Amino acid sequence: MEIRHLECFLEIVRLGSFSKAAKVLHISQPAASKMIHAMEQELGLPVLYRQNRNLTLTDIGQAVFERAQPIVALFHGLHAELEDVAQARKGRLRIGLPPIASSSVFPQVLGEFSRLYPDISVNLYEFGSKTIEKEVYDGMLDLGVICSPSDNSEFSTLSFIKDPLQVIVAPSHPLSERTLLSFADLAQEQFIMYREDFSLHDAIANRCLQAGFEVRCAYETSQREFMTQLVASGLGIALLPQAICATLSPQQLRAIPMTDPVYLELGAIWRRNRYLSFAARSWLDFTKEKLAPKNIK
Repeated sequence: MEIRHLECFLEIVRLGSFSKAAKVLHISQPAASKMIHAMEQELGLPVLYRQNRNLTLTDIGQAVFERAQPIVALFHGLHAELEDVAQARKGRLRIGLPPIASSSVFPQVLGEFSRLYPDISVNLYEFGSKTIEKEVYDGMLDLGVICSPSDNSEFSTLSFIKDPLQVIVAPSHPLSERTLLSFADLAQEQFIMYREDFSLHDAIANRCLQAGFEVRCAYETSQREFMTQLVASGLGIALLPQAICATLSPQQLRAIPMTDPVYLELGAIWRRNRYLSFAARSWLDFTKEKLAPKNIK
C-alpha cells in the first residue's frame, strides 16, 4: 500500500466524494476508484460502503482512517521540508475555511496570493471552526481560518478581522422598525442558527443564556444564502456579520445593530512546534500584510 493510496482514501472520506477528492489530488475519478480498489484487494476487506451517492466507512475503513492520518501528515511534513531545503518556491497548501469567511475579504486575498505565488497549489476545505481545529491538530490541514480563535497552547494564532453581528429580520417582522436591539429583545424569537460545529453557534447560544433564555432554534445551516432565504421567508431571525449585512437588499431583509453584540473574530491557526512549510509561511506573511492583524501570539 502506497502513501498516495492512503492520501486518496483520506481525501475521499473527508470530502465524501470520489470526484471532489480526485479534483483536489489532480487525478481522474477512475484513478481514485482504482486506488481504493487496490487498497481493498490488499486488505481483503472493503473500506467504504457505497449506497446510492452516499459513502460510509466500514469497520476496517474506520481503522485505516484513524491510523492513516498521522502517517500522511508526517509524509506531508517531510515532503514540505525537503522542498524548502531545495529552495523550491512551490508547494501545496491545505487551508480550512468556515463558509462565513467566503463573504469576507478572503476571496480577494487568496486571488492575489495565487497570482504572486503561481507555483503554490492552494486547496480550500470548507468546515466549521471546531472541525478545522481538529484537522489542523491532526495534521490534515496546514492552516485553518476559524471564528474566535482562543488561547490554546497547541496552536499559534494570527488574528485579523473583528466584525459585530447584527440581527436580520424580514421587512414584515415586528422588530423590523427597531434601530437597536439587545439579546433580551430576542427571547421569544425563533433563530436560524449556524451548525453546532461552528463556534458562532456556541457564542450566540451562550449570550442568549446570559440574557435569561435558551435559544429556540428553527433551523441550522452552514450556508449563508440559505440562512438569509429562510429569514426572508419569515421563518425566523438570524445574526450575520455587519460586513455581510451591508450587502443585503433592504427590500428583502432588515439588518439591526445590537447593543451587546457577539463579534465574528476571524484568525488563522497552525499547530505549534510543527514544521511550517515555505508555502504556509508565505501565506501567513502575505495575509498579515494585507489584513493588518491586531496581534500575533
